Amino acid sequence: MAFPVELLLAANPIQPIVDLLHAVLSSINGIVHNYGWSLILLAFVIKLCFWPLNTMQFKAMLKTQKIAPQLKALQARYGKDKERLNTETMALYKETGANPLAGCLPILLQMPILISLYWAVISDKALFASQTWLWIGSKFALASPYHLLASSLAAPDYVLLAFYTVSMYFSVRFTSPAVDPQQAQQQRIMAFISPAMIGYFGIRYAWPSALIIYWLSFNVFTMAQQLYLIRKYHTNPAAIGPHPESVEAVALAAAKGGSTDGTASLATGPAKSTGSGGGGSRAARRRRSSRR
Repeated sequence: MAFPVELLLAANPIQPIVDLLHAVLSSINGIVHNYGWSLILLAFVIKLCFWPLNTMQFKAMLKTQKIAPQLKALQARYGKDKERLNTETMALYKETGANPLAGCLPILLQMPILISLYWAVISDKALFASQTWLWIGSKFALASPYHLLASSLAAPDYVLLAFYTVSMYFSVRFTSPAVDPQQAQQQRIMAFISPAMIGYFGIRYAWPSALIIYWLSFNVFTMAQQLYLIRKYHTNPAAIGPHPESVEAVALAAAKGGSTDGTASLATGPAKSTGSGGGGSRAARRRRSSRR
């Protein structure tokens, strides 16, 4: 016996959020009298409400990235001793104030709103079926080949979907600073995978253009916020300094008068050459004496 869909919807735990979004969207539409622009303003309001949490997430991400060399050093040193590795890692987190889980909180809090808006649009398609926005619902859209343009906010608009996938590429590729080369490589891969998945599911399930308007505008606002936070809080990764294991090796080699990989000799070499009276090389001194 199949589980009744009506019972599932009736027990929907996010229904209060769906109703709240309906009420807020209706209130905004009462002012601007267009659901397309109302969805954009709704995305702006939600982004504004989550601004402090997103800022906290960004700062937590930077802290985690800055201690990446120390984490690698601990893994190299205690890789075979898992218990010691966990102890040292937690001590490093406590010392630096970094918390890898702090970046997950804003995402978890925003997920119910993302899902609720989807249900708010899907459950009220009759309302959006009579709404237009810019080219959506125009005579030009109705005459578009292969229904590429939407006839209403309830219909899919594949040009708008293309804009959304492109925005996702730039969002993943350029608004997530990465210090570690491996992280940068992963971001480059995700910059292609995420838009491809969005394009596939958008076409496969014929997402209403109302949803895409909201997601696209929310993504644009997110990119603007990320660029602002990068400019304000992100420092040059080179300022983090060398790998801590390398620092220990160089210091030890310098104390013993040797060198591990040539670094110590390079550090002490210039001092030795300049400490011989400042005359430079022997050939240069011979040339100066011949001139005299």
